[in-house]
Amino acid sequence: MGLRYEDLMSRDEPEVNEALELAHPDVVEGRYRRLKRASDLAFKQKNLQDYAPDMTLEPFKLEISQDVDKILQRDVEFDLLNNYKSG
Repeated sequence: MGLRYEDLMSRDEPEVNEALELAHPDVVEGRYRRLKRASDLAFKQKNLQDYAPDMTLEPFKLEISQDVDKILQRDVEFDLLNNYKSG
């Protein structure tokens, strides 16, 4: 369907949402278009290769995963520092 592994991450997760807010607009637009295309192809019950047989897919290309990991690490560090202060 042309999706990337990262496209399956839910925007409802706060760290994914923050990473998308900080990402370059082209990254966000590309993700939106891939999700829209996948939804359309699923509705039509077609495969992307039917429409674009020469298109090279990069399903494991990472664009926001590193940012999500950094945000998670930051949140863990913040929680540890706050627990140290209160305990």
